[in-house]
Amino acid sequence: MSRKTRLALLLLSATVLSGCAEMNLFGHMAKTAVGGDAPPPPSASAATNYKVGKPYQVAGVWYYPQEDFAYDETGIASWYGPDFHAKLTANGETFDQNAVTAAHKTLQMPSIARVTNLENGRSIIVRVNDRGPFVNGRIIDLSRKSAQLLGMEGKGTAKVRVQVLSEESRVLAGKLKPDTAGNEPKVASAAPRGSVSAESLPPPPGVKNNGNGNLTVASSAQPQQRGMTPEAVEREIATQEVKSVAVRPTSIYVQAGSFGRHDNAHRMVARLSPVGKAQLQQVSVQGKTLFRVRLGPMSNVEEADRVLDAVVAKGAQDARVVVD
Repeated sequence: MSRKTRLALLLLSATVLSGCAEMNLFGHMAKTAVGGDAPPPPSASAATNYKVGKPYQVAGVWYYPQEDFAYDETGIASWYGPDFHAKLTANGETFDQNAVTAAHKTLQMPSIARVTNLENGRSIIVRVNDRGPFVNGRIIDLSRKSAQLLGMEGKGTAKVRVQVLSEESRVLAGKLKPDTAGNEPKVASAAPRGSVSAESLPPPPGVKNNGNGNLTVASSAQPQQRGMTPEAVEREIATQEVKSVAVRPTSIYVQAGSFGRHDNAHRMVARLSPVGKAQLQQVSVQGKTLFRVRLGPMSNVEEADRVLDAVVAKGAQDARVVVD
């Protein structure tokens, strides 16, 4: 073999190897599976790292991760899948779009949460092991499988409630948390999510179509509450069926902020007058009186997105989409 031929083969080999990784939007190297998009077996991607993480910035917005075992919030969910399949999650696991997982901007990883689709009553338990979604107005990014189980894959978004399951999350934290503060493993960060494609799918496992367009959903057994082990938590997620809960009417709002002083809330209402007529509501939260400024209700997620962008442009940097 000539020297020239050997050099050409070496260059070709280097090119192939460089295809095993790509730069994500955080500027880190995100590893990609070699030889196709199949991730390692479940045992190879099981929980090995516990991560909270330091404050970070994406597209000019700062996020402040923290442990929160009482998290309970409503908002808009999105989903992600093929573009991130078999790459590293933010806590160093391998993302599997066919596993029941999710990404959150600030929750500890892994944590266990119940996600309920407020539009159809489907409710599942997910394992939060990634960061995202970095799209204004979204509170959680679900794996493709999670979106299928919740009946929202084709639509792309849904009104949801996200509740951290305290006991299950503490079990995993107790097993995986580093012994020394600040001794968290250094792993690749997740990238902001791009747009997703929508497609129609048959009802997910545990859901039966009765022929008239309505779905019957099997109830899920509740997680074991005493003597729970990390293995039991993982098994509960892997073997669960979709739970059915009652559906009540909900609406979408853009909340510009909550204020401790009425005059500050009133100034925000005036500032937002070019955007629309904002509501100033007095509410009590944990015994404390707050003055909440909201616009809405919105007719759909797209309208909420437009209004949210306009509200943020008026200086309400902490504005968010809420569902009530």
